[in-house]
Amino acid sequence: MASKAEDVLKDLKSGKYAPVYFLQGEEPFFIDQISNFIEKNAISEHEKGFNQVLMYGKEAPMNVILSNARRFPMMADRQVVIVKEAQNIPNLGKDEVDTLLLNYLQNPLPSTILVFAHKYKKLDGRKPLAKELDKKAVLVNSEKIKDYQLPAWIEAYVKSQNHVIDSRTSSFLADSIGNNLEVIVNELAKIFINFTEPTTLTKDHIQKYVGINKEYNNFELLNAIGFRDVVKANKIIHYFAQNPKSNPLIPMIILIFNYFSKIALVNSNANLGEAELAKILGINPYFLKDYKTAAKNYHLGKVIDCFGYIQEADLRSKGVESGGMDEAEILREMIFKIMH
Repeated sequence: MASKAEDVLKDLKSGKYAPVYFLQGEEPFFIDQISNFIEKNAISEHEKGFNQVLMYGKEAPMNVILSNARRFPMMADRQVVIVKEAQNIPNLGKDEVDTLLLNYLQNPLPSTILVFAHKYKKLDGRKPLAKELDKKAVLVNSEKIKDYQLPAWIEAYVKSQNHVIDSRTSSFLADSIGNNLEVIVNELAKIFINFTEPTTLTKDHIQKYVGINKEYNNFELLNAIGFRDVVKANKIIHYFAQNPKSNPLIPMIILIFNYFSKIALVNSNANLGEAELAKILGINPYFLKDYKTAAKNYHLGKVIDCFGYIQEADLRSKGVESGGMDEAEILREMIFKIMH
C-alpha cells in the first residue's frame, strides 16, 4: 500500500532509509520535499562527491540509472542516486524499460538509496511495475490538496514550524494565493524569517511581509457578497481594477462560482446538523455561520440567477459578446447583478 508523504518524512528524519523510493503524482511539493531531504541528509557532505549522483529523466535511460544504482559506495556506507523529472525517462511505461526496473526491485543493492521523482502524473496502476513498486519500494502518491483542505493544511504546516495561525487567517491566505503549496510555503517563509520565537500569525503579518492587502482581497470580497455589503464590495472591486495583474478575472469567476455552489448546498440541506452540513460543504465548521448568513441573503432562486450572471461573465471574459468590456468592467457588472 502506498505510503503517505508525512510518514515517509518522519521515517527519514529518524534515520530510516529504504533502498528504493518512487515518488509520483500531481502535487510536486511533497515529491520535492522528500527527494530534497534525501539529497541533503542521506549522506554527509564530504561523501557526496563520490557517492551522490543526480540525474534528469530526459537524459537518463533506465539502464544507465540502474548501472549507477548497482555501484558500491566509495569509502562510505551508502550512496544516493536521485532521478529528477523521472516522468521523462525514455520509454518508461513500455515493457522493455519497465522490466529493467522490475528486475532491480527483486534484488536492490542495500547500500544504494535510489529515488525517482516522477512529477505531475502516475504510472499506470494496472501494469506490473506499479504493482511491484507498491510491494518492494516506498511508493508515494502525491495528491493535490483540495481547495477546501488548504486552510487546515496551512494550519498544520505553520504548527510544524512552531508558529500558530487561526482558521480565518489561514483561509484568507489560501483564498489569496490559491492551491499552490510551493508558493504558500515560500510566502510563509517570508514571515517566519522575521521571528525567532513562536508567533501567532495574523492578517497584519501577511499584509506586511507577503504583500496581500488584508482589506482588499478575494476572501474579503466573498464576505462582502455574502453579507450583501455593497459599499465594501465596491471598494474591493475598485482596488482590483487598479491592480489587474494581481487580480485576474478568470480565477475570480471560478472562486465566486464555487462560493455560490456552497450557498446552494446550504439552501438545499437546511435540515442537516451543523457538523454534517460543514462536511458536505467541505469547510471548517467555524465558517458555517457565514455561509448560513449568505444563504439567508441569497435564496435558492436568487442563487440560480447568480449562476446565470457568473456564466455571462465567464463568456465575456473569453471574448463572447463582451462589447469591448475590460476585465474590471466585467467583474463590476457581474457583482452588481449578483448583489441587486
